[in-house]
Amino acid sequence: MDIAIVGATGNVGRKTLEVLEKKELTVDNLYLVASSKSAGKKINFKGKDLEVFDLENFDFSKVKIAFFAAGGKISEKFAEKAAKNCFVIDNSSFYRMDSNVPLIVPQVNSNHLNNIKKNIIANPNCSTAQLVIALKPLHDEFIIKRIVVSTYQSVSGGGKAPMDELIEQTKSVLDGKKVESKNFTKQIAFNAIPHIDVFSDDGYTKEELKMTYETKKILGEKIDLTATCVRLPISVSHSESVNIQFEKSFTLEKVRDLLNSFEGCKVIDERTDGGYSTPLEAEGKNETFISRIREDKTINNGLNLWIVSDNLLRGAALNAVEIAETLIKNNFYGK
Repeated sequence: MDIAIVGATGNVGRKTLEVLEKKELTVDNLYLVASSKSAGKKINFKGKDLEVFDLENFDFSKVKIAFFAAGGKISEKFAEKAAKNCFVIDNSSFYRMDSNVPLIVPQVNSNHLNNIKKNIIANPNCSTAQLVIALKPLHDEFIIKRIVVSTYQSVSGGGKAPMDELIEQTKSVLDGKKVESKNFTKQIAFNAIPHIDVFSDDGYTKEELKMTYETKKILGEKIDLTATCVRLPISVSHSESVNIQFEKSFTLEKVRDLLNSFEGCKVIDERTDGGYSTPLEAEGKNETFISRIREDKTINNGLNLWIVSDNLLRGAALNAVEIAETLIKNNFYGK
């Protein structure tokens, strides 16, 4: 299997490399692709230094699968050109709501891969990916009517520059210096910002609308979802407080059993001090962790969950590689 990573020098690109190193997926030839600024650099993969190629001149006929991890503008310009020669797995938001492009979390809706029309598969937003992997077994059993979700998202969701700025701002605050915000609308250090991405006319941010539309596309149009997305001064991992209303009644024991037995989920739910998962503990882990499982006694068939996952892994690199594994397992790439 010959594979390319577009955006190989960025956060998600490098994380994709890490995932590929740990996976059993056989990679015969790996091509690292980035902008002309990064062309010629060397990146180590399994003990070998691989040269970074210039995206403008790269020949995608060399590969079967190309991971795009360089943002929407790059995907808009290059993804369909690449897709004439190989499968494209796109981490950006550009193709997610395209009716001709399946939006995939393999454990949840791999059957949607039967609808590939452009040779492009979209990876959902990081906050959506971890949400639907926890919702899927519950929806299958109890049927979800409505979801209210509040997210607490790490700065890595915005890329490397926001991560660097969090460190710089934190140092400035501790040193008593003036803080300047470059990648955030307000100071992020020691703060919480209820604003991720641009505002729409109805007052919701694009991040919040992504969660609504993507969840519907993945799980079902009849699900109602409203979201509030908040950026926290955390380096890695997103957390979500989720309130769900089902059509059918449930027991907490059944909920825990369903979640624990579903691929990619892990329940950590002890009603004691520290008996729950936090962003720090989720960092570097493949699982989506579910804690604070309890009934919402103010509505019929209501449930509250706390969901935590490494956004760079589950929400991006790991999910993308698992899509590739699914394509290979089902021999899609040979069709």
